[in-house]
Amino acid sequence: MLEKYLCQQDFTSYSDFLEHFRVNVPEDFNFGYDVIDAWAELMPEKEALLWTNDQGEVKHITYGAFKNITDQCAAFFQGIGIEKGDRVMLILKRRVEWWYAMVALHKIGAVAIPATHMLTEKDIMYRCHMAGISGIISCGDPEVLQHVQKARRFSPMLRHCISIGPAVPNGFYDFWRGLQEAAGKRRKEERR
Repeated sequence: MLEKYLCQQDFTSYSDFLEHFRVNVPEDFNFGYDVIDAWAELMPEKEALLWTNDQGEVKHITYGAFKNITDQCAAFFQGIGIEKGDRVMLILKRRVEWWYAMVALHKIGAVAIPATHMLTEKDIMYRCHMAGISGIISCGDPEVLQHVQKARRFSPMLRHCISIGPAVPNGFYDFWRGLQEAAGKRRKEERR
Protein backbone atom coordinates (compact mmCIF):
# COMPACT_ATOMS: atom_id res chain seq x y z
CA MET A 1 0.00 0.00 0.00
CA LEU A 2 2.94 2.35 0.62
CA GLU A 3 3.78 2.46 -3.07
CA LYS A 4 0.49 4.33 -3.65
CA TYR A 5 1.64 7.18 -1.45
CA LEU A 6 5.45 7.19 -1.58
CA CYS A 7 7.52 7.95 -4.68
CA GLN A 8 10.46 6.08 -3.20
CA GLN A 9 10.58 3.66 -0.26
CA ASP A 10 14.26 2.71 -0.04
CA PHE A 11 17.05 5.19 0.48
CA THR A 12 20.83 4.79 0.33
CA SER A 13 21.62 7.55 2.80
CA TYR A 14 20.10 10.26 4.94
CA SER A 15 20.84 12.83 2.26
CA ASP A 16 19.10 10.58 -0.30
CA PHE A 17 16.10 10.44 2.05
CA LEU A 18 16.04 14.22 2.52
CA GLU A 19 16.25 14.79 -1.21
CA HIS A 20 13.78 12.18 -2.42
CA PHE A 21 11.27 11.44 0.33
CA ARG A 22 7.87 12.64 -0.86
CA VAL A 23 4.38 11.67 0.24
CA ASN A 24 1.77 11.73 -2.51
CA VAL A 25 -1.52 12.66 -0.91
CA PRO A 26 -4.40 12.70 -3.38
CA GLU A 27 -6.65 15.73 -3.05
CA ASP A 28 -9.60 13.52 -2.11
CA PHE A 29 -7.64 11.26 0.29
CA ASN A 30 -9.84 9.75 2.98
CA PHE A 31 -8.23 7.49 5.58
CA GLY A 32 -11.42 5.47 6.01
CA TYR A 33 -11.76 4.65 2.31
CA ASP A 34 -8.15 4.72 1.15
CA VAL A 35 -6.55 2.81 4.00
CA ILE A 36 -9.10 0.87 6.08
CA ASP A 37 -11.42 -0.11 3.21
CA ALA A 38 -8.46 -0.76 0.87
CA TRP A 39 -6.90 -3.17 3.37
CA ALA A 40 -10.31 -4.79 3.91
CA GLU A 41 -10.52 -5.44 0.19
CA LEU A 42 -6.95 -6.77 -0.08
CA MET A 43 -6.75 -8.75 3.17
CA PRO A 44 -10.05 -8.85 5.06
CA GLU A 45 -8.71 -11.33 7.65
CA LYS A 46 -5.59 -9.28 8.46
CA GLU A 47 -5.68 -7.87 11.98
CA ALA A 48 -6.35 -4.13 12.00
CA LEU A 49 -6.71 -3.54 15.74
CA LEU A 50 -5.65 -5.30 18.89
CA TRP A 51 -7.41 -3.58 21.77
CA THR A 52 -7.28 -4.34 25.47
CA ASN A 53 -8.41 -2.66 28.68
CA ASP A 54 -7.33 -2.63 32.32
CA GLN A 55 -9.64 -5.54 33.12
CA GLY A 56 -7.89 -7.77 30.57
CA GLU A 57 -10.67 -7.73 27.96
CA VAL A 58 -9.08 -8.22 24.54
CA LYS A 59 -10.53 -7.59 21.09
CA HIS A 60 -8.92 -8.68 17.84
CA ILE A 61 -10.51 -6.78 14.96
CA THR A 62 -9.77 -7.65 11.34
CA TYR A 63 -9.81 -5.13 8.52
CA GLY A 64 -12.97 -6.76 7.15
CA ALA A 65 -14.74 -6.38 10.49
CA PHE A 66 -13.34 -2.86 10.96
CA LYS A 67 -14.68 -1.80 7.55
CA ASN A 68 -18.11 -3.26 8.29
CA ILE A 69 -18.46 -1.68 11.73
CA THR A 70 -17.22 1.73 10.55
CA ASP A 71 -19.67 1.56 7.62
CA GLN A 72 -22.50 0.83 10.08
CA CYS A 73 -21.26 3.62 12.33
CA ALA A 74 -21.15 6.09 9.42
CA ALA A 75 -24.67 5.06 8.34
CA PHE A 76 -25.91 5.55 11.92
CA PHE A 77 -24.28 8.98 12.19
CA GLN A 78 -25.69 10.06 8.82
CA GLY A 79 -29.09 8.69 9.78
CA ILE A 80 -29.29 11.00 12.79
CA GLY A 81 -28.12 13.99 10.75
CA ILE A 82 -24.32 14.19 11.11
CA GLU A 83 -22.97 15.50 7.82
CA LYS A 84 -19.77 16.34 6.03
CA GLY A 85 -18.09 19.28 7.77
CA ASP A 86 -19.91 18.81 11.10
CA ARG A 87 -17.67 19.01 14.16
CA VAL A 88 -18.10 16.08 16.54
CA MET A 89 -16.40 15.80 19.94
CA LEU A 90 -15.28 12.35 21.10
CA ILE A 91 -15.15 11.86 24.87
CA LEU A 92 -14.43 8.14 24.80
CA LYS A 93 -11.42 7.60 27.08
CA ARG A 94 -9.53 4.69 25.58
CA ARG A 95 -12.54 2.67 24.47
CA VAL A 96 -12.51 0.71 21.23
CA GLU A 97 -15.49 2.78 20.10
CA TRP A 98 -13.10 5.73 19.70
CA TRP A 99 -11.52 3.99 16.72
CA TYR A 100 -14.88 3.09 15.18
CA ALA A 101 -16.24 6.62 15.57
CA MET A 102 -13.04 8.28 14.36
CA VAL A 103 -12.88 6.29 11.11
CA ALA A 104 -16.66 6.59 10.54
CA LEU A 105 -16.43 10.37 10.91
CA HIS A 106 -13.54 10.37 8.41
CA LYS A 107 -15.70 8.44 5.95
CA ILE A 108 -18.49 11.00 6.29
CA GLY A 109 -16.10 13.92 6.07
CA ALA A 110 -17.03 15.19 9.53
CA VAL A 111 -14.39 16.73 11.78
CA ALA A 112 -13.52 14.59 14.80
CA ILE A 113 -12.42 16.48 17.91
CA PRO A 114 -10.89 14.15 20.53
CA ALA A 115 -11.43 15.36 24.10
CA THR A 116 -10.49 14.20 27.57
CA HIS A 117 -13.07 12.71 29.93
CA MET A 118 -11.93 15.25 32.55
CA LEU A 119 -13.79 18.12 30.89
CA THR A 120 -16.33 19.84 33.10
CA GLU A 121 -19.64 21.36 32.03
CA LYS A 122 -17.97 24.73 31.44
CA ASP A 123 -15.15 23.15 29.42
CA ILE A 124 -17.63 21.37 27.18
CA MET A 125 -19.75 24.52 26.74
CA TYR A 126 -16.66 26.55 25.83
CA ARG A 127 -15.57 24.00 23.21
CA CYS A 128 -19.10 23.74 21.80
CA HIS A 129 -19.31 27.51 21.36
CA MET A 130 -15.77 28.09 20.10
CA ALA A 131 -15.59 25.11 17.72
CA GLY A 132 -19.23 25.00 16.65
CA ILE A 133 -19.62 21.41 17.85
CA SER A 134 -22.85 19.82 16.67
CA GLY A 135 -22.34 16.35 18.16
CA ILE A 136 -20.76 14.59 21.12
CA ILE A 137 -20.02 10.88 21.29
CA SER A 138 -19.40 10.01 24.92
CA CYS A 139 -18.48 7.11 27.12
CA GLY A 140 -21.39 6.11 29.34
CA ASP A 141 -19.76 7.06 32.63
CA PRO A 142 -22.31 8.90 34.80
CA GLU A 143 -19.99 11.81 35.67
CA VAL A 144 -19.06 12.45 32.03
CA LEU A 145 -22.68 12.18 30.92
CA GLN A 146 -23.75 14.60 33.64
CA HIS A 147 -21.28 17.22 32.37
CA VAL A 148 -22.45 16.72 28.78
CA GLN A 149 -26.13 17.01 29.82
CA LYS A 150 -25.51 20.24 31.73
CA ALA A 151 -23.48 21.74 28.89
CA ARG A 152 -26.08 20.73 26.32
CA ARG A 153 -28.67 23.08 27.83
CA PHE A 154 -26.43 26.06 27.04
CA SER A 155 -25.08 24.87 23.68
CA PRO A 156 -27.72 25.49 21.00
CA MET A 157 -25.56 24.12 18.17
CA LEU A 158 -25.20 20.76 19.94
CA ARG A 159 -27.83 18.62 18.21
CA HIS A 160 -26.53 15.06 18.54
CA CYS A 161 -25.49 13.40 21.80
CA ILE A 162 -24.52 9.73 21.66
CA SER A 163 -23.53 7.44 24.53
CA ILE A 164 -21.67 4.16 24.06
CA GLY A 165 -23.17 2.93 27.35
CA PRO A 166 -23.68 1.34 29.68
CA ALA A 167 -25.67 4.43 30.74
CA VAL A 168 -27.68 6.12 27.97
CA PRO A 169 -29.63 9.11 29.33
CA ASN A 170 -32.91 10.35 27.89
CA GLY A 171 -32.27 12.47 24.84
CA PHE A 172 -29.08 10.59 23.93
CA TYR A 173 -28.72 8.12 21.10
CA ASP A 174 -27.53 4.64 22.07
CA PHE A 175 -24.36 3.97 20.04
CA TRP A 176 -24.71 0.19 19.90
CA ARG A 177 -28.44 0.22 19.19
CA GLY A 178 -27.78 2.75 16.43
CA LEU A 179 -25.19 0.45 14.88
CA GLN A 180 -27.59 -2.50 15.01
CA GLU A 181 -30.34 -0.49 13.33
CA ALA A 182 -27.90 0.80 10.71
CA ALA A 183 -26.61 -2.70 9.89
CA GLY A 184 -29.00 -3.05 6.98
CA LYS A 185 -28.58 0.48 5.70
CA ARG A 186 -25.86 1.79 3.41
CA ARG A 187 -23.93 4.90 4.26
CA LYS A 188 -23.88 7.72 1.76
CA GLU A 189 -20.44 7.88 0.20
CA GLU A 190 -19.54 11.53 0.07
CA ARG A 191 -16.65 11.53 -2.36
CA ARG A 192 -17.10 8.51 -4.61
